[in-house]
Amino acid sequence: MGRLVISHSTYLDGLIPWLKALSRKDGIGTITPGVIKRSKGRSPTMQIKITCEIKGGYKLLARKGKTVQEVFLLSKLSKEDLLRKIKETKPKK
Repeated sequence: MGRLVISHSTYLDGLIPWLKALSRKDGIGTITPGVIKRSKGRSPTMQIKITCEIKGGYKLLARKGKTVQEVFLLSKLSKEDLLRKIKETKPKK
């Protein structure tokens, strides 16, 4: 079971409950939300994708509407296993 670092004052709407649910999965370490940016595209629902591997884990991008937020996730899981856990995660409200 991992931990979620909450250090910013703003997050994408719905991101924190989703990350809390993900942090309860086996093999997930520390999750740290990062910078929020505007995007040119538009995503009506929350979408999470793995963008690249970093030392000790992965960098994810969370998108909703015209906003994108970086998320850094520490894990020893393979990219495929992490992607499976991301797809099966349902946030608790």
